[in-house]
Amino acid sequence: MAKKTKPPIPVISIGNLTIGGSGKTPFLISLVKDYENIAVVLRGYGRESTGLHVITKKTDVKTSGDEALLYAFSLPNATVIVSEDRLEGINYAHQLGCKAVFLDDGFSKAFIEKFDILIRPNPEPKLNFTLPSGAYREPKFLYKNANLVVEENIDFTRVVTLENPTKHMLLVTAISKPKRLDVYLPKNLAGKIHFIDHYMYTKAELEELMKKYCATSILTTQKDMVKMQDFGLPLSILCLHVKINNEINNQVNTFLANFR
Repeated sequence: MAKKTKPPIPVISIGNLTIGGSGKTPFLISLVKDYENIAVVLRGYGRESTGLHVITKKTDVKTSGDEALLYAFSLPNATVIVSEDRLEGINYAHQLGCKAVFLDDGFSKAFIEKFDILIRPNPEPKLNFTLPSGAYREPKFLYKNANLVVEENIDFTRVVTLENPTKHMLLVTAISKPKRLDVYLPKNLAGKIHFIDHYMYTKAELEELMKKYCATSILTTQKDMVKMQDFGLPLSILCLHVKINNEINNQVNTFLANFR
């Protein structure tokens, strides 16, 4: 086995073995929100830019990708960095004075020494096969390699609130497994429109959809909202928050305290 690279600051990775929909993004936001002098490093999936970029609320979503921009909005005390080379992003965070890095979707980066948290989906896929035959990106047995495996409704719970509701909302999303939102949706929606995960909207197509469905607002998620916010359209937001058991936070804090 190749020797792992030890970063200059502690790294906590939050990931999953299955494709999308495990709650990774809101889990990371909840885990990180009370820390200072930390960075969130991620690839920036779906962005049109390349290389390393520090992301702020004013960054264009085509440069950042939707998840990175959501982190910038949700975590004002964190430095958000996108980089295809995750180790480069970690080292840059250290140069900026960050004391720790939270790595989005970094489990596969086995060459980096880190504390790995894997989110087990609830319910789990019925078939244990990897892509393209099943929903696992990596073999299920790799759960044993994680430092910590967490599961929804056991180690954390989701809480959804609705901001800016109107009488005739049209649901528009571009997320993995959009049907998981159904339990949180209000009744009597104008309609439901689902685009592919990470889809980049245009103002014209959203205006056309609102007109077609006679909608008074677009109902969407926080991750989708960052791609619509500059269009000047009425938005109703499904705000997803995660409550994490204290034991999870305690284990992360122990790793951070003992890092040498």
